[in-house]
Amino acid sequence: MLGIRHPFSQALYEQDGEGNILVTDGERSGLFTSKGRWLSGDLRECDPQLCNWVAGPMAPNHRMREAD
Repeated sequence: MLGIRHPFSQALYEQDGEGNILVTDGERSGLFTSKGRWLSGDLRECDPQLCNWVAGPMAPNHRMREAD
């Protein structure tokens, strides 16, 4: 899965492919909605703004196209 690390906690935020966010912090993990609401797992806290950002659509970027 693709994800991003939180700049302060270093927890990994990843899309689960179903619109939810899997947050992994060391040995603990939790599943959250795109708005940061806890769904399952032993990790019950997250950054709701980062969940929203990770869950958002990936817009194409002309600077990231393959070289000719």
